[in-house]
Amino acid sequence: MKAIIIDDEPRARNLLEKMLESIQEIQLEIFTAKNLLEGVELIKTEQPQLVFLDIEMPEHSGLEIFNFIKPPVYFKLIFTTAYNQYAIEAFKQNAVDYLLKPIDSEELEQAVFKAKKLIDSEQITHQIEDLSKALQKIAMNKIALEVPKGILFVPHEEILYFEADGMYTNVFLKDGDKKLICKPLKNFVEQLQEETLFFKCHRSYLVNLQYVKEFSRKDGDQLIMSNQKSVPISKSNKEHFLELVQQIFR
Repeated sequence: MKAIIIDDEPRARNLLEKMLESIQEIQLEIFTAKNLLEGVELIKTEQPQLVFLDIEMPEHSGLEIFNFIKPPVYFKLIFTTAYNQYAIEAFKQNAVDYLLKPIDSEELEQAVFKAKKLIDSEQITHQIEDLSKALQKIAMNKIALEVPKGILFVPHEEILYFEADGMYTNVFLKDGDKKLICKPLKNFVEQLQEETLFFKCHRSYLVNLQYVKEFSRKDGDQLIMSNQKSVPISKSNKEHFLELVQQIFR
């Protein structure tokens, strides 16, 4: 974890650096700056997770930091100062903590652990968000099938049709395989309702129109799939199907 100490007093910088290095449970890569503007440049180049910032400094007070750094801010801020009258203002800047000089080692350790906990929590949140985005991309052209050994992510074009089997669903795949999924057909109808490739031809069937080989009126209205399976089509859905065919193939 990267940390930056911004303080105009060399002795204060060196002391804080040594105190941070003595915290065994956390490994810190420490950088130092002697004024606010130098510290801001370090923040931009090093992208630290933690910044220790003195308040009383020549030219620019530490409280002015966000005049030079615009949100979003990805580091945690701990103010260090010899003056306690700045505490309220410091916390208005969303500081994690406020340490009075001379800095107590236990208070410093507590502040660092508090900051690390917040950082770890946010990293987990970002990881979940990234995973969610990745899964959403997958979901754009794949469907998740929960099987006994895990989850299969199957491209839409690999699915011939779904067949209701009570509270279960048989999923027939292009390669001839069949998966029994512990979810009702309704679940897949809802998932794929925006996908124009899939058509609910019957209360028990959801077919991929890519693999409809023939519409047959022999022995009742049926759709003949590419695997030669005959799938019934209800009277109400037949009209909708024929309209779709006319729109697509006219």
